[in-house]
Amino acid sequence: MRIPEAIELITVTRTKDQNGIDRKKEESKTVYGYVDSVTATEFFEGGRNGLNPEIRVTMTILDYSGQTILVRGGARFGIYRTYKSGNGTIELYAERKGGTNG
Repeated sequence: MRIPEAIELITVTRTKDQNGIDRKKEESKTVYGYVDSVTATEFFEGGRNGLNPEIRVTMTILDYSGQTILVRGGARFGIYRTYKSGNGTIELYAERKGGTNG
């Protein structure tokens, strides 16, 4: 039996302050989803395109609104691809990479 797991989705926005300096702001949202390994096909296709696919999260499409970072167990992952299935769910494909740790 698969049990949903709590994960954090992070939206990153950039604004300029009064001095013209670029500032980054992160907003997080906790959602529940099923976490799986990526398939062998996804792993090899991603590798061919310079990616390092690690996890796939399946969750309700209502909880996703374009976030680019996923946090699971304290580790930050960049979401590089999404797939909307016909049953109201979305799959998020993510890799651990530089630039997601702030």
